[in-house]
Amino acid sequence: MTVDTVVKVGGSLLASGGLPFLLTTLGELARSHRLVVVPGGGPFADAVRGACSLHDPGASAAHWMAILAMDQHAHWLAGLRPAACLVTGPDEVAKVLAEGLLPVLAPFRWLQAVDPLPHDWHVTSDSIAAWVAARLSARRLVLLKSLEGVPGTCGDIVAEASLRSSALAGIVDEYFERAVEPGLESWVLSGREPQRLSELLRDGRTRGTRLR
Repeated sequence: MTVDTVVKVGGSLLASGGLPFLLTTLGELARSHRLVVVPGGGPFADAVRGACSLHDPGASAAHWMAILAMDQHAHWLAGLRPAACLVTGPDEVAKVLAEGLLPVLAPFRWLQAVDPLPHDWHVTSDSIAAWVAARLSARRLVLLKSLEGVPGTCGDIVAEASLRSSALAGIVDEYFERAVEPGLESWVLSGREPQRLSELLRDGRTRGTRLR
């Protein structure tokens, strides 16, 4: 089943007072658009970073711990929305989409089975979302963050920024440029203003940053 848009919900949005509105918007959009939510690591990943800074367990252990942090976020997000369903792989995604519901991906089981990405802190949920989008043949990837994109690029019209400049600005992780497959339409939008995602899905453009 074709996926329209993979939406990464950044972990920084957990502290946002607008999170309930964002989740409501995602649930409503899922009725007419085939969306898949990929969670960031948020405070769960921050806890992993803190633990690893005290006692380093090695790159591989830290990598899988950080992805398990994404699973925790996925369980939390799915639990907040009655129309959301936790999924762990592509077969479950297809089943939930066929039911008109919103799949929220807990990626650990899928990623551990194929182990496609470097075990490095330069690979974050941004790159994992890009990898998921490619595997699901999604047409579009939207990264919802607390900020809108590369500083200075977002005005009243659509702005564009290169993948490299976005990585240098710390908007996406350093591996993201390699994780994004050619032809994937990629955006950074403010998750604090969910109407922008609605506009993008409706009109094909909105105020935000398109990565190229």
